[in-house]
Amino acid sequence: MWEECRDGDVVVATYTAPPMNYHTDAAVGRLEEMIDGWAAGDASAIVLTGGVAGRFITHFDVDQILANQEHPDPVFDAPRRSRRVQAVLRRLNDLPQPVIAAMNGDTMGFGYELALSSDVRVAQRGDYRIGLPEVRLGLIPGGSGLTRLGKLVGLARALDLILRARVLTPEEALAYGLVTELADDALAASMEIASELAAMPSISVAIAKKALYEAIDLPLDQALRIETEASFRVKQAPEIMRPMREYLALPLEQRRAWLDPDRSA
Repeated sequence: MWEECRDGDVVVATYTAPPMNYHTDAAVGRLEEMIDGWAAGDASAIVLTGGVAGRFITHFDVDQILANQEHPDPVFDAPRRSRRVQAVLRRLNDLPQPVIAAMNGDTMGFGYELALSSDVRVAQRGDYRIGLPEVRLGLIPGGSGLTRLGKLVGLARALDLILRARVLTPEEALAYGLVTELADDALAASMEIASELAAMPSISVAIAKKALYEAIDLPLDQALRIETEASFRVKQAPEIMRPMREYLALPLEQRRAWLDPDRSA
């Protein structure tokens, strides 16, 4: 089941369901409860990870899927489970905090749908598999994975991956654009990213995230209107003056290093 802890300004949510770390309907409910808390809380970043060695979330519990097929929802309620999962994952996009998936093992099916719904995906090097193998089980992704993967990598590549039920190694997933980066320790790397994000002006991070999700699929003129509105709203926040003043207080020769601390450390 999902458990969360606080590390400074960062919330770490860990899913543990040995031995296979399959996700369940009950765990969807717990995830929904946690998102309620994050939306109302003051954390600066969220990290999602797996609590079973070698597994982020293997996929959804096939026993539960099969049981639902044998005893389906009433016709007017169906497909209730898919709609619920999609709504929960969409709420990760609506959070003001950035969400990082520390993919510390196998990440398939619902596990990869959860990662796709995160803002940053860090995959751990190792003999792990990443992707959406639902077609091999006689299913198709229904928790938003089919649509999100198509948007992420394009139609041709999504067709190849989904129709053939291909699951990739972490290195292949990076080459295909399924993950953001690789790390020897996905959780440690994700915590570094989360700490970096937590140090940024939170209002700027939140509004930039919101504007990107709202504008990404719109025609240029509509997207630019969202960008203009977002930029204006950020400038109304008094806290954004501090980093600008900090930057301007530096000698000219030190300003680029301030903007690029990773390569200047």
